[in-house]
Amino acid sequence: MLKKIVAIGPESTGKSTLCELLAKHYRTAWVPEYAREYLQKNGTNYTYEDLKVIAKGQLDEEDEYALSLMNNADFAPNASDDLDHKMLFVDTDMYVMKIWAEFVFNQCPPFVIEEIASREYHLYLLCSTDLPWVADDLREYPDLETRDKLYYMYKDLLVNQTVPWVDISGNAAERLAKAIAAVDQFILRK
Repeated sequence: MLKKIVAIGPESTGKSTLCELLAKHYRTAWVPEYAREYLQKNGTNYTYEDLKVIAKGQLDEEDEYALSLMNNADFAPNASDDLDHKMLFVDTDMYVMKIWAEFVFNQCPPFVIEEIASREYHLYLLCSTDLPWVADDLREYPDLETRDKLYYMYKDLLVNQTVPWVDISGNAAERLAKAIAAVDQFILRK
């Protein structure tokens, strides 16, 4: 069985780095955030319609990685041979698209809500805003007040759903350690 672990949170909170490090630690794959690729190609002057395209692109990428992982015997779930499942780390899911659409456009595409209800995830890693802001051409909210507001919007979503979640904070090493402990506890049951 494929277990999906999702990193969510405001921009510049280390989601991509965390997913990449976790995939390396557990010798598995991770799904990059599709929005970065889309915005780099199409520019940052996006519309509500663009968010729909980005959401569908994210889902397609997740499905492709999941299928590839399940069909690839070279990916071991981790060093233990007694596991009966594989893990896929996902940088961004439809919760991120929901928050983004509502924050910027005050509405969310209905299919995003439908996907939230129908997709199965096994653990959420909520990345905190305590990392220093790292500017790039795609990021929009450098002020901590806005980033914290977004963080609490994510936290509200997670508190009100049934999938286990863990708050990930601290420096890079602390974040990785917390995430590994959460995966071991909730996914591997160590």
